[in-house]
Amino acid sequence: MASVLVVEDDQFVRSALIRHLTDASHTVRSVGTALEALREVAHVRFDLVILDLGLPDLDGSEALKMLRGITDVPVIVATARDDETEVVRLLNAGADDYLTKPFSVEHLSARMAAVLRRARSGAGDVPPSAVIRVGGLAIDPLRREAELDGARLDLTRREFDLLAFLAGRPGVVVARKELLAEVWQLSYGDDQTIDVHLSWLRRKLGETAAKPRYLHTLRGVGVKLEPPGAERLP
Repeated sequence: MASVLVVEDDQFVRSALIRHLTDASHTVRSVGTALEALREVAHVRFDLVILDLGLPDLDGSEALKMLRGITDVPVIVATARDDETEVVRLLNAGADDYLTKPFSVEHLSARMAAVLRRARSGAGDVPPSAVIRVGGLAIDPLRREAELDGARLDLTRREFDLLAFLAGRPGVVVARKELLAEVWQLSYGDDQTIDVHLSWLRRKLGETAAKPRYLHTLRGVGVKLEPPGAERLP
């Protein structure tokens, strides 16, 4: 089972989370402020952090950025804000996943299991493989590095996983259900999760959904990655 840090200032919610996680045989520590959370992760190795955004001392997204400055521990953000702009901001700040309050313990357990599976599959367990090249993209699955036209891409863990998965199947339309299963390790989920990551990945590739170069969305079908101009080849 996992070692989990719960960062939640609402005592009722905090107690409920601790009870559920403990019943599931996880080791749990909890704090009520962002600064306490930073001290904890600086001194204790956790498998997962559940971070509430409504903390009394720091905005949750700022706390997330500070956490990312000192640790790569997977973070699930719990938030009452569900608009796309906010979700994009959180994922860009380094969240591995998010839950919109209120949520069920079953939903939390499923998200935790998926994030932990992904984290434990890590780069150290990836067998040696050749660099994947698609047009000007070069992706090294072993080193978890990606370049575009020789320039290093600064990708989050999930952005890299998504890019590498699609690049390994150039020109093939991948269904959203398959992306959720293979990249997020989820049997079900919200399409918005994929859309948000695609949006940020496109930005880092210097393209948009309206003017795609590498990433192409086929509405109602799926997503494919191919080199610029490939669709014009005979």
